[in-house]
Amino acid sequence: MEMTELERRLQAQLLAGQRIEGDLLVLDDAVLRAALDGSRPLRPAERAALQGSPLTLRRFRRLADEGRAAWQGSRGLLRAADSGAALDELATDDGMWRLHFVGAQVILQLDPQAARAAQLLAGRPAVKVRDGAGSLVLEGILDADGECEGLWPFAAPPAQHFQRHGAVFTVEPAREGL
Repeated sequence: MEMTELERRLQAQLLAGQRIEGDLLVLDDAVLRAALDGSRPLRPAERAALQGSPLTLRRFRRLADEGRAAWQGSRGLLRAADSGAALDELATDDGMWRLHFVGAQVILQLDPQAARAAQLLAGRPAVKVRDGAGSLVLEGILDADGECEGLWPFAAPPAQHFQRHGAVFTVEPAREGL
């Protein structure tokens, strides 16, 4: 029989409140953050390790609370094989952002339905987009519509450029504290 949401919460509180002699952090922050942002689900052994370590479970909860407090960045992946067609759009794994390619322009767009969209729009943050090699694709301040645009900075078209540079991109705050 499957557990209800209330039973899951109670179990999590009981596990997090336990103290086990010799308990150590069994999963590092990178693994826990990837599970939280949805970029990589926990493997069965990692899930079991999390459930068996109250210390790791408390760390997981703290990272989740921090993640809800402030957006720290989003990651996207070029998913389609190179068909030779022009690349029109890319999206981040968390669904917060879309990169649109229109002629020589690149436009970053915040999804207004995203969990932190209202908070980000209220702050009008400076953001930057980097490719998989760390090169700057776009940098600017979000406008009232949650968009930022600029010229495509590379000689190669977007699909070729991203393929050559790890097929990934990131959207992140441009300055500390955003």
